[in-house]
Amino acid sequence: MTAPIPHLPSASLAPLGTGGLAAEITAQLSTQLRRVRLHGFRAPETPAPTLVAVAHGSRDPRALPTVRALLDRVRALRPGLDVRLGHIELNRPLLADTLDGLHGAAVLVPLLFGRGHHVTHDLPAALAAAPQLTGRVAAPLGPHPLLAEALHGRLLAAGFPEAPCPRTAVVLAAAGSRAPRSAQDTERTARLLSDRLGGVPVLAAYASAARPSPAAAPARDAARRPSEIATVADAVRALTARGHDRIAVAGCFTAPGRFATLCAAAAPGPAAEPLGDHPALARLVLHRYDQALLAPTGSDREARRAATVAV
Repeated sequence: MTAPIPHLPSASLAPLGTGGLAAEITAQLSTQLRRVRLHGFRAPETPAPTLVAVAHGSRDPRALPTVRALLDRVRALRPGLDVRLGHIELNRPLLADTLDGLHGAAVLVPLLFGRGHHVTHDLPAALAAAPQLTGRVAAPLGPHPLLAEALHGRLLAAGFPEAPCPRTAVVLAAAGSRAPRSAQDTERTARLLSDRLGGVPVLAAYASAARPSPAAAPARDAARRPSEIATVADAVRALTARGHDRIAVAGCFTAPGRFATLCAAAAPGPAAEPLGDHPALARLVLHRYDQALLAPTGSDREARRAATVAV
């Protein structure tokens, strides 16, 4: 006999979009599966795997407090879950040091927004270098409707109109990567944000000099090709040429840093703040964690190799 799944009040569901509702359902199922009773006996509970949030790191002094605020919100949403932080570079604790201090099971959740080199190579390598752990790497935070919700929220807070006119458009700024799949993820996030904004045009642009492969761009729209639109300034010029003169910039950045600052400085209109501890982003971190736990796995050795969970 299984424990009943608690009723979710309609008020709690009202503000959630499709992505938010899916995340809430996943969280409820994950919680209830740990409470299953068989013939009146409760199976011994094992501690949930540690959630290791992996941030890139930044020299900006605002970055670390911002990431910590996000993880505080994650802990508030899932009391009792062990949530740790590790950085790829520039900030402490470094990921290797965080993993050295853990034993048992862990899920690495990248606070990154596409399948770039850090997600597909650096994080699995870090996990493989911690043989005392059984774990895996979750999918990056993008693309997902919850990410679009967080981006929308930050745009509104920056002064983006709730009822935009036809001359309004948005540039979605991302860090940039040479990995074609990362560019595809950014393009998908741009489409999700456009849908969230009721069809407002959203162009992806990149902060770094590393341009994505043109093969990652949809052939149907030459003006959107990353080979031609590499920077926020490029995207602003492309949108202006189409008749848009009310252009805002939204950034796929968890925390303040050099790239986020450069992209915001190029905005001709409102520039959204980094996503930080936006409630939708905190729910998305837990959703990626739960997805990784519920995904089929092979042997422990395969788990340690940490193939990134696909969505």
